[in-house]
Amino acid sequence: MPAKGKYFFNENEDCKITDPLYEKYRYTSQQHPLLLLLLFIAITFCITLITIFFVYQPESHHHLAFIITVCTALVIFAVMYLLVCIESLFRRWLKLFGILIWVCFLTIGYVSVFGRGATSSFYAWEQVPFFLFIIFTVYTMLPFGMRDAVIISILSAVSHIVALSVAVTLYPEPGQQLTTFQLLANAVIFLCGNLVGAFHKYRMQDASWDLYRYTLKCIQVRMKLKIEKRQQESLLLSILPAHISMGMKLAIIERLKETNDDRQMHDNNFHSLYVKRHQNVSILYADIVGFTRLASDCSPKELVVMLNELFGKFDQIAKENECMRIKILGDCYYCVSGLPVSLPVHARNCVKMGLDMCEAIKQVKEATGVDISMRVGIHSGNVLCGVIGLRKWQYDVWSHDVSLANRMESSGIPGRVHITEATLNHLGKAYEVEEGNGHLRDPYLKAMNIKTYLVIDPRSKQHTLTNHPPKTRVNDGLKMRASVRMTRYLESWGAARPFAHLNHRESVSSESSAPSGRQRKEIPLNSTGRQKTSDRNTSQKGRMEEDTYDEMMSTIEGLSSTKPSCSNSDDFCGCSLFFVESGLEKEYRTIPIPRLRSYFACASIVLLCIFVIQMFVMPKTAKLGLSFGIVGGIIVLILCVCFTDKCLKCCSQQWPLLRHLCAISDKVETMPLVRLPLAVITIGALLVIAIFNLPAEKSRSINATGSSDGVVTFVATEKSTAVDFTGSCTKDVILPYYTYCCILGFIACSVFLRMNFELKVLLLSIAVSVYIFLFTANNFSAGCSNDNSTTQRLFMKDPVLMTDLYLGLFYVTLILFSRQIEYYCRLDCLWKNKFKKEHEQFETMENVNRLLLENVLPAHVAAHFIGDKLNEDWYHQSYDCVCVMFASVPDFKVFYTECDVNKEGLECLRLLNEIIADFDELLLKPKFSGVEKIKTIGSTYMAAAGLSVAPGQENNQDQERQHAQIGIMVEYGIALMSKLDGINRHSFNNFRLRVGINHGPVIAGVIGARKPQYDIWGNTVNVASRMESTGELGKIQVTEETSKILQELGYSCECRGLINVKGKGELRTYFVCTDTAKSQGIGLN
Repeated sequence: MPAKGKYFFNENEDCKITDPLYEKYRYTSQQHPLLLLLLFIAITFCITLITIFFVYQPESHHHLAFIITVCTALVIFAVMYLLVCIESLFRRWLKLFGILIWVCFLTIGYVSVFGRGATSSFYAWEQVPFFLFIIFTVYTMLPFGMRDAVIISILSAVSHIVALSVAVTLYPEPGQQLTTFQLLANAVIFLCGNLVGAFHKYRMQDASWDLYRYTLKCIQVRMKLKIEKRQQESLLLSILPAHISMGMKLAIIERLKETNDDRQMHDNNFHSLYVKRHQNVSILYADIVGFTRLASDCSPKELVVMLNELFGKFDQIAKENECMRIKILGDCYYCVSGLPVSLPVHARNCVKMGLDMCEAIKQVKEATGVDISMRVGIHSGNVLCGVIGLRKWQYDVWSHDVSLANRMESSGIPGRVHITEATLNHLGKAYEVEEGNGHLRDPYLKAMNIKTYLVIDPRSKQHTLTNHPPKTRVNDGLKMRASVRMTRYLESWGAARPFAHLNHRESVSSESSAPSGRQRKEIPLNSTGRQKTSDRNTSQKGRMEEDTYDEMMSTIEGLSSTKPSCSNSDDFCGCSLFFVESGLEKEYRTIPIPRLRSYFACASIVLLCIFVIQMFVMPKTAKLGLSFGIVGGIIVLILCVCFTDKCLKCCSQQWPLLRHLCAISDKVETMPLVRLPLAVITIGALLVIAIFNLPAEKSRSINATGSSDGVVTFVATEKSTAVDFTGSCTKDVILPYYTYCCILGFIACSVFLRMNFELKVLLLSIAVSVYIFLFTANNFSAGCSNDNSTTQRLFMKDPVLMTDLYLGLFYVTLILFSRQIEYYCRLDCLWKNKFKKEHEQFETMENVNRLLLENVLPAHVAAHFIGDKLNEDWYHQSYDCVCVMFASVPDFKVFYTECDVNKEGLECLRLLNEIIADFDELLLKPKFSGVEKIKTIGSTYMAAAGLSVAPGQENNQDQERQHAQIGIMVEYGIALMSKLDGINRHSFNNFRLRVGINHGPVIAGVIGARKPQYDIWGNTVNVASRMESTGELGKIQVTEETSKILQELGYSCECRGLINVKGKGELRTYFVCTDTAKSQGIGLN
């Protein structure tokens, strides 16, 4: 099997026509059906010959060689037909079949020529159309390349001319005079057949190659479309559960359509709300105690790696225990069991997960010596789950039970799982518990009279009964920083990297099935560094190429089910080849036909050949010259119309007539109303001129201009056919050569490959009917010799019978061949149309993916994970100056109630969705393009400014620009307050915003493999959060450092004084005067 990599199509790389895949494609799509078609014609022709032989040949014993040859050929053709139909392995014998068919045809031809019976004469015109048929089929239907076809065709033509020359010279017919002109006419006929056949061959190969490239391109777009769909689904499922993602996906596609159609959004008082209520679930909150201190000593990469490894491990534990991770808040991790499908063991799942998390952190502590532990709180109840807002979607849960679970974590004990009585009731006797005394550590639990318990880990008893192994690994790395020890140990867990599943070269391979027997190479896992990435990218590209190859092979194999002779294709209407889709049929009828001008040029060559033939053989009358002069003038005019824009475009500006002619010439290939009349006139002229001079032969006295000077008059009688003039002309010569000219007219019709099949059938049917009528009406004699010998002559030497036979043979052959060509043309149109549609779908999917990914990550971060480079490295970035804002609606906690009136809190969340969505819409304003929404936490909105700086360029920003970001963030906070006031007016509420802002260095990164999440960390974020939580309603609280910068920007700040901030002691804070801020901030624009 050939290497599959070469078939990966790239517009910048030329594919080779000799590629084995292309050869197989051409065999399946073109050579195989044409070979079957030729074998069908050959079988039918042989049966016809046998039938005529026994009907019209009384003395059959004189021609046993002929009948044996034809019967043998019939058997060979029938066997080959069955072999080609049944066994595809015979494709390797395709050329052998072709040569065998050619030899059989040649044998029939020569037996027909030399099967004399009792006669001993030969004629120069014998079996010329049959050898012309051989030449034509060698080029068009037999599986030969251009070079082989030329050699075989020339060999066929030359052998006939030489054989007849020798035979006519040795065994002349009495009364025959100079046969040189007839032999020259034969040479012209064969030359014309070779030229037209080569033209057919070249155009068919060109069309086949073009269709192959389009087919391959269409398949690759289809493959990319599948990849995009899988990426989209993976991406959406990495953010949202499947039961919510589908609705949001359709909403995005609809929004894209509305944008593309420039239509306004549908009027709706509310934004779409994707929230559902679930009962009987358990909520787990877990916090890593001591992590904040550890994180302060980490580098950006260490922090991102550490968080990803930890939460990756937690995600793995969640999957094992049938829990769904909801969100990561700093070093806090919370999940739910019982979503989206209710589980009767949801409480056991959460408790088991909590114990496993504590055990995992315990192992980290023992292995690294870092003083950290896990604190877990669990409560069981009901939740509202879903997504709110328009940007940065994150699946979340809301309810009083969720708030209680959060309280259970904060009031818990490090290293223990803290549960409520509600959870204990769902546990049954699965775990032993002890008193939790949560009311002593949290006043809310005391006020609500909630009894709590601590779960006893069954593994703790086992540890006490067995000797615990010594902790030898701690001492090995005591000289390292705690963060380094922690990172190195966690990397051994091998958590998946964020968005690794979006690698589009892997995504198809992982899900598409390879054909049996083909195994794909695995990438060695021991390679490291740049070599590992290079090997992975190479393998990914190879897998994509293999999938393209497999898909192409499937398409090639499927072509056999859409043959034009079949009626089971969904795209075509039965055997008519009309497209089912009316729009596609109309498009096919009006599409431009490239290189159409060459059809007219080839037809003009056929006209020239007909003229030369008739000049060699026919009486040279004035009518002959005049008729050819008129037709030649018409063809020349048509050629001028076709080629004016190519030849005389430079002169068209000087002569207005040429300008109009060039305008028409430009439309020859593109407008059916121009090309169809020209084609009909050309074909009609050729079909008429081929037979036009025949009726003149019925006259008893004809003037013929010979080669001698003067005019020679000859008299024709019924029994005397010889004529005394130089360049002898007999009735038996006239009839065959007029027939040959008519056949060349047929072939000229087939030259117009892309012309409508119905029009070809109409023209050829009219022509063959008229021809047979005229030849029959002329009542030519049936023989050249005495009447006594005609009964012993082989019927193949009867010119009248052979006229009807060969006209019928070429008529049927060209009709079937034209139908096959029509199928190719329609298939080409179909593939191009499919490619166009799939390309549009591909672009839509790209836009959907981009919107989805940018809804999870900032645009500059999304570029790190998508595109052709597909960077799989950790994303982490440190910034020197980022402004962080927390804005919350504290009154919403009071507003939120769960009762039947508001659908158990659903209508309350609808209002929160409107608030967050309106906040998100503000980010679309150019003024706030530098503000990035990070996430929402309940009714708290978190955003940051200064994160859009390209990595490595943050230190190059001037101080003025960095400070301007702080002013923009204050403006955004004021805009949020204004937006909330508008919502209050419409909803008759009195919500007020509490805003806290701080600036300074932060670390940004993406963590979580199953649900990747962009977040920022650092002291700046913690202080900004404290500025909000310790602030006042309707005010923006900032730190002293931030207030100094704002005052430099022209804002007024009021000192609040010293306040106690958890973890920071006492800090001096300021309130921004929002009344003057908007006017002062105009300068920032």
